[in-house]
Amino acid sequence: MVESTLMLQTIAALQQKFAKGCIMGQFAVIGLGNFGYYLGSYLYEKGHEVIALDISKSQVQKIKDVVSQAVVADATDREALESLGISQVDAAVVCIGTRMQASILATLHLKELGVKSILAKATSEEHGRILKKIGASEIFFPEKDLAIGVASRLDNPNMLDYLPFIEGYSIVELAPPKEYVGKTLKELDLINRFGIQVIAIKEILPKGLILIPGADFQVKDSDALIVLGPNETLEKIKET
Repeated sequence: MVESTLMLQTIAALQQKFAKGCIMGQFAVIGLGNFGYYLGSYLYEKGHEVIALDISKSQVQKIKDVVSQAVVADATDREALESLGISQVDAAVVCIGTRMQASILATLHLKELGVKSILAKATSEEHGRILKKIGASEIFFPEKDLAIGVASRLDNPNMLDYLPFIEGYSIVELAPPKEYVGKTLKELDLINRFGIQVIAIKEILPKGLILIPGADFQVKDSDALIVLGPNETLEKIKET
């Protein structure tokens, strides 16, 4: 479930970065473990062109029907990447897990080939720093994000989900505390009290999603609030 959430976050980051809306993007997914498989197949399902690479024939065979192109290739081989036209993609996601050297070499080759944006999976802080120094645009840490997500939900029973945003900030989806129910967003005044912005409301009754709700929106106990703010001030919600 959490790996699925991380995959959706990565897809959202890709779509937001290139602001393509319904226009098809071109993406390369390198490394077809569970994360790479679901990332590639979901991007393809959403209408994007996806080329998926792995050195394992069985992994490539598994994904071949749910992406645009699946290739058995070694991403540490620059000539192999070049021959596949990887330099033309909008972004490449390096999902290689435990093979740190392969992850680093693949990222380096992608940078040298002129790939516009490179998202890379890191297994440690040191690994992440190396990837960043050699050209990765963004680094993600699945195990770290998993641990933070689980810990956040255990720490705050009102929190339904947790999404890492940018350093120092988060987007969280939470059930409204009892004292919020029946009040309007203007009355709650979260932006001035806590520096927290309500960016959306998920309604159950009636079912729907309200983006950028107005100040006169009245919170119901069945609603879920999606809020953005500094991590330290998000903590203050628990004190209200």
